[in-house]
Amino acid sequence: MKLALMLLAAASLAGAADQQLFNGKDLTGWKMTGPGSFVIEDGMMKTQGGMGLLFYEKEKFGNAVVKVVFKTVSQRGNSGVIIRLPEPPTDPWYGVHNGYEVQIESGGDEWHSTGSIYSISKSNSREQKAPGEWNTMEIELRGPVTSITVNGVKVNEYREGQPVPERKVWYEPVRGPRPDAGYIGLQNHDPLSIVYFKEVSVRRLAR
Repeated sequence: MKLALMLLAAASLAGAADQQLFNGKDLTGWKMTGPGSFVIEDGMMKTQGGMGLLFYEKEKFGNAVVKVVFKTVSQRGNSGVIIRLPEPPTDPWYGVHNGYEVQIESGGDEWHSTGSIYSISKSNSREQKAPGEWNTMEIELRGPVTSITVNGVKVNEYREGQPVPERKVWYEPVRGPRPDAGYIGLQNHDPLSIVYFKEVSVRRLAR
């Protein structure tokens, strides 16, 4: 009986619908820190202004797939999805140095382009589409392992504790462990880096 209940629970979890974190109307459930901001335009979140971090404040996520659908306006579009944040951020750089930034940027080298964990784990393939086209990024958080897929292609996998490059400049993330579960967020980089998000959702994984 116990085994049957466990199997039923696992099947129910695996088939559960995605939890939509963005309602397409406003920023309910989200909180901003820093001088930058996000605005709602035609049912999408749009980056605006200077450096900032918009995070989902209602709960932490682990053992889940975070799905983000985004597009850039130009080749210099720069943003990121912040994962594994241990605490609510107190400034716009908190996510970079205390969580991991899954990069959104078509330029940059393999350590700093879309699908990389910024300066921590490189992207093995460039799969971001041209400006104006929608991209789907899925970030799987399974215990200490982070796997990243861009437009259906797996581009990165990082296991907590594996070797990472030496930190060279102040704006690259402080090295060190991150939690299995944490808050997630979206980065606003600078006034000229305009990025749109039309979906941010989470699908829970069976343990």
